[in-house]
Amino acid sequence: MLRVSEIPIKKAKHANKFGKLVLEDGTVFDGTGFGYSTTVFGEAVFNTGMAGYVEALTDPSYSGQILTLTYPLVGNYGVPDISVKDEDGIKQNSESDRIQARGLVVHELSLTASHWSLQMTLDEWLHNEKVPGISGIDTRALTTKLRTKGVMMAALAVSDKEIDENELKKSLASAKKYNDEEFMNVVSTKQPEVYGKEQESIVVVDTGVKNAILRNIRKLGYKVIRVPWNYSIEKILSYNPRGVVLSNGPGDPIKCGDTMKTAKALIDKNIPTLGICLGAQILGLAGGAETYKLKYGHRGQNKSCIDLDTNQVYVTSQNHGYCIDPESLKKTDFKLWFTNADDKTVEGIRHKEKKIIAVQFHPEASPGPFDCMFVFEELKKLIGEENAKK
Repeated sequence: MLRVSEIPIKKAKHANKFGKLVLEDGTVFDGTGFGYSTTVFGEAVFNTGMAGYVEALTDPSYSGQILTLTYPLVGNYGVPDISVKDEDGIKQNSESDRIQARGLVVHELSLTASHWSLQMTLDEWLHNEKVPGISGIDTRALTTKLRTKGVMMAALAVSDKEIDENELKKSLASAKKYNDEEFMNVVSTKQPEVYGKEQESIVVVDTGVKNAILRNIRKLGYKVIRVPWNYSIEKILSYNPRGVVLSNGPGDPIKCGDTMKTAKALIDKNIPTLGICLGAQILGLAGGAETYKLKYGHRGQNKSCIDLDTNQVYVTSQNHGYCIDPESLKKTDFKLWFTNADDKTVEGIRHKEKKIIAVQFHPEASPGPFDCMFVFEELKKLIGEENAKK
């Protein structure tokens, strides 16, 4: 155990720059830039979590977005060693190999970081990965605007010299819209990756999978075979998997046509399957349901969901901007499994006859509560493992 005097302390090195955040409705927020000096464009979203910025920033579901953290002080515990991997070769301290968000917005950046696992400060990490950040922003006002008007495109500029506001607005007007972007070839693996040496395996269709999902499947006792988002059903079944997981990921599920085709085949062939977040939406579409974009999405670690089978309420971690239309489920063979306690949106579905389940929230958390880890055990039950425990 480290003594207090031995706990690492580091000071910010890439802060106190010029910073400006411009929304597509013309709203301008002036702040202090940190991280890397550059200009980025993306969809402005907010996360209500109190901690877990390392996990959030590396979550592929934030690809193409400028992330606002509503908790007022960020960066006080710095960043651990991102390169550390577990015995299976899966990164332990991050959810992917790099920062996925295009930019970071905070109210106050802690200029001093201290933690036993500290390797670098938040501003140093952003600088190393060429990601801009801005502090000194009224994140409460920004969040209120996004809740009122909905998420919108934004430009974030960090510079060592004054920023031309008019030029930034012009650049934002011509920037590619989030809804028009293609994310799968950015976030998905390019070739199959294998974790573990067990004989029995579960295939993970990677549409932006978090490392925590891979780690939790390993904990079930299966080898993980991670395949590209557009892998065919024939290639997947060539591995003779016990089950399949359709992962989380960014963007509109409608754009994942190849994955949807695979999902339909999984349903038809009754392969034990778990969909998570984007994977849930893809399964819903494959089964005949419809999806829509939420006004400002669900992003945080305190989202209450009701298990309709038991009437039990669980606190969940979430990060998504699209959702399954509950009315459209009536024309499918899916039934509602979980619903959101706040806005009654779809949080989980079960097939009425087949071994297919899906949840809109993140049962693996990272960051967030571990209340719903049992969802992975539910997959094990579908596979036929009677010793799976809830």
